Amino acid sequence: MVHSERITYEVQGVEMVGYLALEETAGASVRPGVLLLHEGAGQDGNVRARADRLAALGYVAFALDYLGGGTQHPLAEAQARLGALFEDPAAAGEMALVGYRILASQPGVHGDRLAAAGFCFGGVMALELARAGVSLRAAVGFHPGFADPRPADSARITASVLMMCGAEDPVVSAEARHRFEDEMREARVADWRLEVYGGVGHSFTNPDIDARGLPAGFAYDERADRRSWASMLALLDEAFA
Repeated sequence: MVHSERITYEVQGVEMVGYLALEETAGASVRPGVLLLHEGAGQDGNVRARADRLAALGYVAFALDYLGGGTQHPLAEAQARLGALFEDPAAAGEMALVGYRILASQPGVHGDRLAAAGFCFGGVMALELARAGVSLRAAVGFHPGFADPRPADSARITASVLMMCGAEDPVVSAEARHRFEDEMREARVADWRLEVYGGVGHSFTNPDIDARGLPAGFAYDERADRRSWASMLALLDEAFA
């Protein structure tokens, strides 16, 4: 049975509410941990459900909060906050780092077997965490928005990097994907991969996205969702072996 609980903490003067999930039947065994970073609108049922799914597979999962309150926010408010975080990578990295420390401090979590996986801007933050040189086995992004390349910082990445995008994503252009590839090469990241799904837009992992009235190009795609999740699980199996 999966046990879940809310964890309240503070970052930059804002009260955050994270979501912790773990399998109770796993007993006192030491398990790998996966940090989840939500989409730009705020922590929602989708990212919490992902935490539960990972917990059922034997991971300890912690879905952090980077907008506050542990919930979704109005679109204009979320966009303003995301804009500020895009302009301040250090602030975004701090948000991710606090969540990472909370996960690493949980009883039964193997401190050397940790990964981060983010959705939308959460994918940017997962990469920022890897750039900080923390002990991560894998950094995963689902339909991430790529920040400006910083190869000098990316040279600190030791995690296996997996980014997964839709070819028709209105947020991430083909040029942005190419800049990411060039950055990984220039930084000499040892293990990185970019998967691109044809005919797929942004937020393809969120079944609720179609009801939010967003512009064209934001849509759930069951096949891309299933394939990208399987790619992440395969990477985790490899990274934690």
